[in-house]
Formats: sequence, C-alpha cells, structure tokens
Amino acid sequence: MRKIREIVRLRIGLGHSERQTAQSCGVGKATVGDCVKRLVKAGLSWPLPDGLDDAELESRLYPRGETLGVKGATPDWALASLELKRKGVTRQLLWQEYIEQNPGGLSYSRYCELFYAWHKKARLSMRQVHKGGEKLFVDFAGTTIPVYEAKTGLPRPAQIFVATWGASNYTYVEAMWSQDLPCWTAAHVHAFEFFGCVPHIAVPDNLKSGVTTPCRYDPDLNETYAELSRHYGFAIIPAHVRKPKHKAKVEFSVLLVTRWIIAVLRKRKFFSLDELNEAILELLERLNAKPFQKMPGSRQSVFNDLDKPAALPLNAARYVYAEVLKARVNIDYHVALDDHFYSVPFQLRGEQIRARLTMATVEILHKNRRIHTHRRSYRKWDYTTLPDHMPKAHRAHAQWTPTRIIDWASKTGPKTATLVSTIIEEKAHPEQGYRAALGLIRLGERYGKDRLEAAATRALTFGAHRYKYVKSILERQLDGGLTPPPPPSAPIVHENIRGGNYYSLVKETDHADGGHDDQDERDETLRHGQSL
Repeated sequence: MRKIREIVRLRIGLGHSERQTAQSCGVGKATVGDCVKRLVKAGLSWPLPDGLDDAELESRLYPRGETLGVKGATPDWALASLELKRKGVTRQLLWQEYIEQNPGGLSYSRYCELFYAWHKKARLSMRQVHKGGEKLFVDFAGTTIPVYEAKTGLPRPAQIFVATWGASNYTYVEAMWSQDLPCWTAAHVHAFEFFGCVPHIAVPDNLKSGVTTPCRYDPDLNETYAELSRHYGFAIIPAHVRKPKHKAKVEFSVLLVTRWIIAVLRKRKFFSLDELNEAILELLERLNAKPFQKMPGSRQSVFNDLDKPAALPLNAARYVYAEVLKARVNIDYHVALDDHFYSVPFQLRGEQIRARLTMATVEILHKNRRIHTHRRSYRKWDYTTLPDHMPKAHRAHAQWTPTRIIDWASKTGPKTATLVSTIIEEKAHPEQGYRAALGLIRLGERYGKDRLEAAATRALTFGAHRYKYVKSILERQLDGGLTPPPPPSAPIVHENIRGGNYYSLVKETDHADGGHDDQDERDETLRHGQSL
C-alpha cells in the first residue's frame, strides 16, 4: 500500500493538514487521521526506518489483515442538479443510488442539507486565498512560438511552459520543444532552480505527462512526475477536469504571458530554442518587476516577502530524469520495457513491478525494494537475461550451446565431434540437434567412449548422420571395425583370354594408322548393304 507511505510523508514529514493530505492521496480525512494514529501506536514516525518496505509497513499498521479504508466520495452535486430536472427523479432516489455505491456515506438529511448549500453558491465565484509558499500552478500555454531551422527555413512550433505562485503571481516561462514527459519534468526542474525554492503543493493541469488517468476524486499521477515530487519534497494536487477556475492563477498568467511576451515577440524570427528563451527571459524579468495596479509592490517583491521564505528549500541534488513505468512480470520471468525484455527473479512471475529507465540503466523495484539494475539495451524485442534469475532447470538448459556440445564430443574422439557437428549443421536450427547430441552422450555412458568413437567412425563412413543409426551400430556390435576389401585375385592365363594389354596395343595401332582401315571397312559395309 504505497498510499500509506505517502500519507505519512505528507502529514508527518511535511506537516500538511489532513485535508491537503487527503486531497493529494485521494482518501478521506478520517482515513488520514486513522493512519496517523496507527503509525503512532506502532511506534513509528517519519522518516521511516531504512529497509522498511511497503509490505512490512502495512502489516505493522494493519496487523489483522485489515486494509487502508477509503470513504465514499462526495456526491457530484452538479450531476444531481441535472438529474433532478428529469421527470420522476427525486432527491430520495438520488440518495438511494448514492448510498448503494457508498455504504456508510451521508445520511439522507445531511445529503439534502449539503445539496441546498451547494445550490445556493453554485453561481458564485469564490475568491481563493493562497498562503505564501504553498502552491505553484503549472501549465502549458495554448499559443506557440515558431522556431525556424537554419538550413531548411521551415518553422517548428515551440511550446510555452508557465509556472505561477499562488500568493505573489511570480511567474516562470520557458520554451520547450513539446509537452511530453521529459520536457515536462525538465521545465519543473528549471523553474525550481529559477525560483531558488520549491512549493509545498504543485497544481498541474490534467495533461498526460502529469496525470495518467484524470479523476475528480482520485486521479492517477504519472509515476515519473510522482518521483519528481518525492525528490523535491512537494505534493501534487491536480486541478479538476474542465474546471479552469480551479487553476485561475495560471490561466491568468497564461493570458499575461500571451500579451506581454508572445505578442511582443510575434515579429521576431528565432533560429534556436536557446535564442528564444533568452528573449523570453528578458521580457519575463520586466513582467515580474512591473508594479501592481491596485496593490503595492510587484510580483518579484511579493515573492521575496511571502512565497520564498515559506517555501521548501531547493534540493542540492538535481533531479535526474528517469522514466518510471509499471509492468507485470510475464510467465517467462521477463518484463517488457521500451520494447526490450529484462529478466527478474523467477519467483516474481505474475507480480507487478516498477521500473526506472535512465539513459544507461534500468532499475527494477518490487514493493519499493530494488530487485536488480540492468544495463539499458536499445535493441528492439531482444532479451537481457541474468542466469541467477532463471530456475535451475532453465539454467541448465541455457548452458547447452553448439560450441559446448561439440567440445564435449571432442573428449570422446575426433570422429564423435565431427558427427555431432554434422548433425547440428544439418538441422534448420541448432537447437534441433541438441536432443540427438544429448542422446549420443547417454550412448557413451552406456557403451563406453571407445565403442562410441568406433560407431561414429562407421556412421560417418556410410553417411548415416543420425542418432538411431549410431545406436543400431552399437546394439548390433558393428562397431568392431569396418570389413577390409578383399585382396585382388591372380589373373587367369588362357589362350582365349587376351588380357588388358591386348586392347592397349590395338588402340596404339589404330592411332598409328590414322584410323583409315576402320573407315574403309565401314564404307565397304555400307556399299554392300546398298547393293543388297
């Protein structure tokens, strides 16, 4: 239960209120209080002891198999108001539907009371009061600035990142190539370094780089973005979907940036992102130093007085970007990460793990405990397998290679090695010849190396490159040596036998005569046939 650790970190470690902690973790305030009480009862505090993983933490706080409870969500009053406009729908019916989904939730009288209170204020806009150093609102502006390539002259749109403090409206602006995860996290790091401090709470929009699954009550944060927050020690409370008033600060800052920066730079032509950011920085300093119209000071001065003293200190160690992914271990004890398969201990097959992917390494964690760190490979659909992660049977099978098998066969004799090599080469895939080679191993154990070498010699002589032929030779005891060819017999001397010398003499005579006698004889035979 990773939410237990996050609740303890925000409530005890950072001193957030129960309400803020509940909003960040997606649980009820009562759940936050109950978790803190159990923590104290267990004799724990923040920071948690080193080596205490999530499973042990859960068992110590909930020793009887209990789980972290989450109360039913607050009713969606806007949806209830819309449903009441339907014919036949009553508050009693809506409350019954609500209580079916949230057992132990609001009573009917309390449900009606809260609904009336919401309805009275539904058309009002509440002025939000932000404490110094508490919240930083972050978003990308809708307008882009073109950056032209020096060689082709083609424009490429640059995205504009905007970060604004709640109390002072102090703003940071930077041009990025895209709104993807690396640019999103890099923009946060640059903003924190520009401010020289870190907010207690970041309020992003629901873009995919920040929020994986938007939800009004329990949004799923991107794992990399959540790791960034843990590195710098701030909490993340995303704005509600399609609720621009919940991030009015950054919406207004985007409007100011569009008017005072983007519009001013509209006639300039930029050929690099660095050149564009230098121009943005000049106008940004002017915007932050511009005096307020209805209150004393400027964004810069109010930030120095309110936000910066109350904000969190900047972590001296700069955040190193790592893509954090969730994956489930397959039946072959490998996980697919960025189109490559990495091994984990086979005992974790079927379990869900987290992985941190940097440019050089892949760190695999299970229940917040590091399992192994692989060297990152960029070969698509290939495997990186550690022998220690394999079961004993798989490990033994993986150790058999064509080279090892042939080396083994050479210990029996050169003919056995040649036969094994020939068997493997004749197969479409080398592993298809492994079984026959292993069968020869057993024949050598049964009949001895000398007989196996002799049988391999006979099999190679007759081209019988199969295990069953070698086995047949040994079973029929045909490995005693090949039958030598019979000696040549003595020539027969007889007056009617001319012998080989006769034909050689005839051939030499024909060559000496030029072959005319044979030709004359054939001509004479042809004439005789015509006369007949």
